[in-house]
Amino acid sequence: QVQLVESGGGLAQAGGSLRLSCAASGRTFRSYAMGWFRQAPGKERELAAAISYSGGVSYYADSVKGRFTISRDNAKSTVYLQMNSLKPEDTAVYYCAAKYSTNYFYTGRRPGEYDYWGQGTQVTVSS
Repeated sequence: QVQLVESGGGLAQAGGSLRLSCAASGRTFRSYAMGWFRQAPGKERELAAAISYSGGVSYYADSVKGRFTISRDNAKSTVYLQMNSLKPEDTAVYYCAAKYSTNYFYTGRRPGEYDYWGQGTQVTVSS
């Protein structure tokens, strides 16, 4: 069992930055690929970024590429999402998710691939 707790959301102006953190419980965090998803009102949950269990491979949605950076610290059992150059369309609830996988290249793209989810943190970007 893995429990995930997100933090770092809030209100930002367009062009600003926020850093999300997701702290995981359990001693096997390093065996999990991690993803940051987001869901805006009336829209489906979508992947923003994902990172492999080792941190060696990452994936970004086109909408965030060049602005967001996903990283992980396995010693701290924490995954981060640095969000720069924020846009109003980035407004959403952001969720972190964990998928057990020790495939070096695996970065899950779809919500259904993930085993565990956090409760989410609201990010609001004003214009």
